[in-house]
Amino acid sequence: MVNTQESATRKSGGFSSIFKVIPLVPFSLIFLFFFCWPIFQILKNSLDQGKGHYGLSAYRLMFTKPYMHAFATSLQLSFFSALTAGVIGAVIAFYVHRSSSGLKSTMAMLSGVLANSGGVPLAFMFIAAFGAQGGIVTLLKKVGIDIYSSGFTLYSLTGLILVYSFFQIPLMVLVFTPALEGMRNEWREANNSLGGSNLQFTRWVLIPVLFPAFLASILLLFASAFSAFATARALTGGSVGLVPLVIGSLIDGNVITDQANLGDALAVGMIFVSAVVMVFYGFSLRWARGR
Repeated sequence: MVNTQESATRKSGGFSSIFKVIPLVPFSLIFLFFFCWPIFQILKNSLDQGKGHYGLSAYRLMFTKPYMHAFATSLQLSFFSALTAGVIGAVIAFYVHRSSSGLKSTMAMLSGVLANSGGVPLAFMFIAAFGAQGGIVTLLKKVGIDIYSSGFTLYSLTGLILVYSFFQIPLMVLVFTPALEGMRNEWREANNSLGGSNLQFTRWVLIPVLFPAFLASILLLFASAFSAFATARALTGGSVGLVPLVIGSLIDGNVITDQANLGDALAVGMIFVSAVVMVFYGFSLRWARGR
C-alpha cells in the first residue's frame, strides 16, 4: 500500500514538473530562433572568406584604424551620453519621487513616450531647433549668443550626445525611479532622531544605497546608446563614424571586393561589447538587491 502511494506521488510530481516546463517551451523556441540562431549566422558569415574557406581576415581588418576609430567613437558617444543623461535623469527622478502622486503618474507617462522616441522624427525636431538656422539658435543669436561660432555643430559627436540625451533622460527616470521607491521613510526618521543632518543622511545612507542601482541604470543607458542606429543615421548621414552606421553602409552594398564579411565581424564586435556591458549590468543589479 505504501509503495503504491509513493509511486502515485512520484507520478504526480513528474507530471507537475512537466507542466511547469511546458510554458517555457515557446519562450525557449523564440529565444533560440530570434536570438541564438542570428548570432550563430553572423559569427559564421564573419569567418566566411568565400569559396568554402574560413578564416579571421575580417577580424584582422576590423582592428585597423578606420574601424577601430568607429568603435572608439561609439564608445565615447555611449559613455558621455549615458553619464550626462544618467545624472540629469537621476536628479529629475529624485524630485519627481518627492512630489505628488499626480505628477508622478504624469512624468511616468511622459517618460514612457519620450524614451521610445527616435529616428527621423527626432532628428528633424533637433535640426529644426538646433540646426544652423534652427529656431533656438536663431533666438540665441538675437540675444548675442552664437553657439555655432564657438565650434558647436549639431552634426558632430557633441550634437549626437545632445540628441541622445533627449530619449536617454526619460529612460533614466523610468529605470531609476523604482530604486527611489525602495527608500524607506524610516531611514530618514532614524537619521533625524539620532541628530544626523541631511548631508550625513545623503553621504552615509542615500548614496551607498542608491549607487548600485544608479550604476546599473548607467550601464543600461550605455547599451541603449551603443546600439542606436536610426537617429544617428538620419541626423548625420554617416558623417560621424559609428559602428552601427559603418555596418549599415556595408549592408547597403558599399563594400570593397572580398570584404563583404566585414560587416558581420563588426557586428560580432558589437555583440561582444554589449555582452560585457550586460554582464556588469547583471552584477550591478545583484549588488543593488543586496543593499
